[in-house]
Amino acid sequence: MSLRKEKAARLKVHVLDHTLRLIGRKSFDDLYVEDICAKVKISKVTLFKYFPQKEDILLYYFRVWCLTRSVELVQKPKEGLPGIYSLFDKLSESCDEHPGLWLSLIGYLSDYKRPPKPFPVKPEEKRLLFPEISNITSIEIMSMDQMFEKFSLEAIFRKEITRFINTREITNLIMSVFIGSVVMAHLNQQSPLKLFFRKNVDLLMKGIA
Repeated sequence: MSLRKEKAARLKVHVLDHTLRLIGRKSFDDLYVEDICAKVKISKVTLFKYFPQKEDILLYYFRVWCLTRSVELVQKPKEGLPGIYSLFDKLSESCDEHPGLWLSLIGYLSDYKRPPKPFPVKPEEKRLLFPEISNITSIEIMSMDQMFEKFSLEAIFRKEITRFINTREITNLIMSVFIGSVVMAHLNQQSPLKLFFRKNVDLLMKGIA
């Protein structure tokens, strides 16, 4: 790892780490760029060099979240319906910790003129995020959509899903429940989230099992 690349990787990871510490359970909109810069001890010019707009930090968080899930799938493989439930469980845990961040992410993606490209996570950043995994750079980051499509196809093969419906439609349906669960949990102040999300998956599966 070159010194320049290592420095850039550390800065991006530190920005994400301090953003999560600062935001807590607040909305991302209530977090100021100046606060992040003060914590990381960088200028706004430097921050915008790596994150051209504030919302890019949201996209970076989401990409790292997907990387974490991809690593877990390599270390402890899951297939079919258990895989679908595991993603909802991980989402509930993340929403419990940073509810405002997830709501802001969904709001940003919904308002965006066109779907943004996945924010890049470079090999140097992967090594910093997962220093204990020797082959971390070879682990491909699966998007949430790709993970649900994988699990859906496996669920069909395992006969956990038996209704005649193609994999793309199933994936879209699961993604809709996934995103909708976050919004409805907030609107109805649901608690505990894990139980609420699992009930939603249960109802979904009753319709397609």
